[in-house]
Amino acid sequence: MDRSVIPERGRDSLPAIPAKTLLEVLRGLLMIWGAISLIGVAILVGFIAFKTGPGNRAKAEHATVSDVGYVLNWAGLGAGRIEKVVHSYESARAMTGDHLDAYQILIRRIDPAELAAKGEDPRLWHRGDQLSPVLVAALEFIRPSLGSAEIPWFPRAEELKSENVFVYPWSIDFRADRPRSAQLIFVRPADRTVFYISTKI
Repeated sequence: MDRSVIPERGRDSLPAIPAKTLLEVLRGLLMIWGAISLIGVAILVGFIAFKTGPGNRAKAEHATVSDVGYVLNWAGLGAGRIEKVVHSYESARAMTGDHLDAYQILIRRIDPAELAAKGEDPRLWHRGDQLSPVLVAALEFIRPSLGSAEIPWFPRAEELKSENVFVYPWSIDFRADRPRSAQLIFVRPADRTVFYISTKI
């Protein structure tokens, strides 16, 4: 028998992969890597643009009456009674949404009777010296911001907890047993002043 026609089996007898197939696989891998790199560059450019763009810079004393009208509407008082914006501050936004916004608004009229709690809705006016545990936690959460250089005109926590101030909790977001964000509206009827703060850390 002619042994030359019988192929030997072993590691040297595996069929060779055509060079064309190898090139196609390599081309596919390079395309995938290029797509991943392009996405990474796009994310990096977007992050830099977000952080340095004109739409993400702190703004002090910039808000107008129309900008803050929603605060009075949320509280059920109506934007029509706004006289002027006394102070405002809007911080830049972090990618995670962290921010600090605050306004001091002078209104034309306010009757303390409007601020009396009624019904079972938890989003009602509460007198500063009669706060629920949830509102006490929210006030402690915003306390560090109240002493910041950005909003020196905002009342301190001790004043906000007095009988002369009412608070309307628009939103308080908890993580476990601690607030992670809060939107609170305060009214000081004696001088017709509304304070608003929104913060997330």
